[in-house]
Amino acid sequence: MSDEPVLLNVDTRGVATVTLNRPQIGNAYDAAMLTALIDGLNTLEGDAKVRALVIRGAGKHFQAGADINWLARAADYPPDQAFAASMATTRAMQLLNEFPKPTIAVVRGACFGGGCGLVCCVDLALASPDAIFGLTEVRVGVAPTPISTHMVHAMGLRHTRRYALTGERFGAEEACRIGLVHEVVTAEAMEHRLAEVLEAIFLSAPGAIAVTKASFLAANQLTLDAREMAMLAHESWTQRNSGEGREGTAAFREKRKPSWYVPAPPVKT
Repeated sequence: MSDEPVLLNVDTRGVATVTLNRPQIGNAYDAAMLTALIDGLNTLEGDAKVRALVIRGAGKHFQAGADINWLARAADYPPDQAFAASMATTRAMQLLNEFPKPTIAVVRGACFGGGCGLVCCVDLALASPDAIFGLTEVRVGVAPTPISTHMVHAMGLRHTRRYALTGERFGAEEACRIGLVHEVVTAEAMEHRLAEVLEAIFLSAPGAIAVTKASFLAANQLTLDAREMAMLAHESWTQRNSGEGREGTAAFREKRKPSWYVPAPPVKT
């Protein structure tokens, strides 16, 4: 397999597959992956032959969030570069959310942080029973602002507040219950179920699909303008470059509890 961070393929029928391709680290994203994803989505959006988009992760996992080593480096970026890094995440999510053709995520293994953001931005998400989810940014002292609006759109404020504030991990059935994914499908049945969904899409007129999707998003204020994106990106980089952000990434890399952790008192018997 190529060592490109994102692989693009369009089959003869017009199904585009975007594969996140850093399997050695759970497809964790860095600047190069975000740039490649943005470029790929822009290219596919303008390709009239594309009728649907499927996003997958190479190897055992879908997407394990941000590359912790990249986060550590980004904490030392000057303000302009730090803002640009957060804007890349914000822009990638916006492009996927507003992509004018049907989008499907096939999720297995780890799906943390920005991986959950991608799932929130697609039209249909299928998860295998082994998938594990987590909105884990707060555990390393950063804030998930680039994906925050999309999480609320997908799961509602109530579920987003719980999982984004606790950083708890949860399984595929819970992800389905709260609206993060649509269906839990066994590994053996996944490709067959995906084919059924694609067949349904191909029975639908592409122009009508594009108008319907744009209408749903715009009429319900689910698109982002330049000011909103800038605000989300600014909040992201300032928290990442804060003392908490630096301590959280350091603790994760050193496999220790962060300084803000307070151990529970002994249970009295």
